[in-house]
Amino acid sequence: MNCTTQTPRRGCGDFNSLSRRSALQAGGLFGLSLPTLLQQQALGASDSLVGNAKSCIILYCWGGQSHIDTWDLKPKAPSSIRGPFNPIATNISGIQVGEHIPKLATMTDKLAIVRSMFHTDSAHGRGMYWNMTGHKPPQNRPGNIPPKRSDWPGLPAMISHFRESQAGVPRSIRLPYPMVDNGTLQAGEYGGFMGGAYDPIVVKTPKGKAYGGRSRDLGSPVLDLAAGIDRDRFRRRRSLLGQLEPTTADVGGAASRSYGHFHDLALNMLVSDRVQKAFDLDNETPELKALYGDHLGGQSCLLARRLIDAGVPVVQVLMSASDLNGGAGDHWDTHGNNFNRLKDRLLPVFDRSASALITDLDQRGQLDETLVLMIGDFGRTPKVNGNAGRDHYPYSYTVVLAGGGIRGGQVYGSSDAQAA
Repeated sequence: MNCTTQTPRRGCGDFNSLSRRSALQAGGLFGLSLPTLLQQQALGASDSLVGNAKSCIILYCWGGQSHIDTWDLKPKAPSSIRGPFNPIATNISGIQVGEHIPKLATMTDKLAIVRSMFHTDSAHGRGMYWNMTGHKPPQNRPGNIPPKRSDWPGLPAMISHFRESQAGVPRSIRLPYPMVDNGTLQAGEYGGFMGGAYDPIVVKTPKGKAYGGRSRDLGSPVLDLAAGIDRDRFRRRRSLLGQLEPTTADVGGAASRSYGHFHDLALNMLVSDRVQKAFDLDNETPELKALYGDHLGGQSCLLARRLIDAGVPVVQVLMSASDLNGGAGDHWDTHGNNFNRLKDRLLPVFDRSASALITDLDQRGQLDETLVLMIGDFGRTPKVNGNAGRDHYPYSYTVVLAGGGIRGGQVYGSSDAQAA
């Protein structure tokens, strides 16, 4: 593994020695959420910042959700800025949100809305790197940053470092798509210098499946054994394999160890009834599945909750579809036709999926121990462009949190009169 570092980065072998203070600094702009996630017993700390969260579900709006059309409307701004959407009241007096997230508006008492987020990079990959690592992206690499082992680890990797999963359960899972722009996987959501063991397991739905479309299997791996091999027989074979493998354990160095980690994990997942059952959404009632919605966004959020139940510490749901292209598609890069794409395709699925997840966790008594984080690359320009779209805008955007012991019914920070 390449351990090349740049100030003030730690060496690759130093992560185990991170103090609580260092971990919070590594979380950068997640000052509100990371203290909730890093458990007191795991860090050996006893200060009052540590909350109740045992797990985290990240709803990531790849492409950059328009803050001015969702969480931070400016009805008194000129029409060239405010657009056609209107604010609506929430269940908290004095807090308004956009008219196309009505379900989330009814549970604002459970939300912390942070309207003062910013960074300085307008490329998708670099914006995501800021938000998922809390660190400035490498300056000698392009806007879309392919992952390297010298990168800072992403938030899922940091969480799973301090909140280890049970044996045979992945540290983190990402679904239903990898994060891609122009065919490039993005740095910032992988294990970075912590190593391949902290990379997420990626569950991919069939290529081209729309965010609002139906995909019952979510492209999940077929967690089943070959015909004629029962679980006891498989366990015996696996035990024998384990006796033979130590002689080759050191071949290949770090790459071999990373492969070995995922090899063992795959075998464990095959024999784990707990993990197998998590992927079967038909174990849920028709009423609950209907609450989430019969589309990829809702099904992904329901699967995320089931994976948390199975012991996965952190699940990241990509709340959009596939590669970015700007002018069309079920993703948040709304350079063109922004308002129709939001109201007809993106926001109905987002509103239903996110609100169902929060409702479900709350009704199950799990919301206080599960942090739900809604975030994207950046916001969108206050001024509407000539294609009825909004362009990249990192200088002001909104992040929303729920659960995990956070104080709901609050708005933190503010943008100016034009959401800038």
